Amino acid sequence: MSEHPDLWLIIVALGLGSFGLRFMFTGLLGSWSMPAIILRHLRYAAVAVLPGLVAPLVLWPSATDGQIDPARLTAAVVTLGVAMIFKRVLLAIVTGAGTLFLMLYLIA
Repeated sequence: MSEHPDLWLIIVALGLGSFGLRFMFTGLLGSWSMPAIILRHLRYAAVAVLPGLVAPLVLWPSATDGQIDPARLTAAVVTLGVAMIFKRVLLAIVTGAGTLFLMLYLIA
């Protein structure tokens, strides 16, 4: 622990900041009712964040030095297609992962 005191300081600061943000909404504003428009938009927050996290990994993967990888692109398209057709998150994730592993096996 004494080798990297700055690292522990950053971890503790991020933990306190994360707790503070959550407490502000659940502890201080938890008893208030939010307007319907805000609740409607909050339902789509996770749906908006996930593509933002995945898209750079598909379009500019660091594993291929930023070059588009056919295996990752195929897996992303299959995952999106399965999610749109069946509307099952777990099924989409499993088929996307299976497609990625199959494509990496076939290409290598």
